Amino acid sequence: MTPTILLDLDGTLIDSAPGIYSSLRHAFAAHGLPVPDEATLRTFVGPPIHDSMRRHHVPEELVEPVVASYREAFAAGGLYDATVYDGVPEALQALRDAGVRLVVATAKPEVFAGPIVERLGLDRFVDGVFGAPLDEGTSKGDIIARALSTSAAGLDAGALLMVGDREHDVHGAIENGLRAVGVRWGYAQPGELEDAGATAVVAEPADLAATALELLRAAA
Repeated sequence: MTPTILLDLDGTLIDSAPGIYSSLRHAFAAHGLPVPDEATLRTFVGPPIHDSMRRHHVPEELVEPVVASYREAFAAGGLYDATVYDGVPEALQALRDAGVRLVVATAKPEVFAGPIVERLGLDRFVDGVFGAPLDEGTSKGDIIARALSTSAAGLDAGALLMVGDREHDVHGAIENGLRAVGVRWGYAQPGELEDAGATAVVAEPADLAATALELLRAAA
């Protein structure tokens, strides 16, 4: 039985904010909407883009056009304006060396997530990349369920973990009967991960492998 860890992408493995922010600024300006400040833009990183648009009161008739403009800018180059967090490759290598299977499960559309993972050299650590459809008409829980059915079928919940930086990562894990490890270096608000029910929260990438392995061993 190979233990498996599902990994969020934005805010967990990579700092994707620069490309997302620039694409959002383009989209809002293109439709004559006030461009959100950086603190507001930060809340867009992680959740499905349609949900974020509605949460920030983009008029319903403009949601799809603004999202289309965002994706146009993102596909034109914003998707690659991202960097791997310091210490993440080492953490992933330590988990691989310990015999853990790693799979990306992200709310980012899969057509973007796969090329980003490959471009940033993370594909050598992971055995699969699962994301949302382009219309993002699925929840994080649905994405996790699909990743589990493909990459971890038959595994006991004790041999599984979800790692992410936002509450929807934790909620999606819990929906699927998994424990969740939250990471503080991403985009969560203070207390967000704890309030969502994360089993553990780690402060630095250097802490991730040890914490995850301890949880997997404790449940073995």
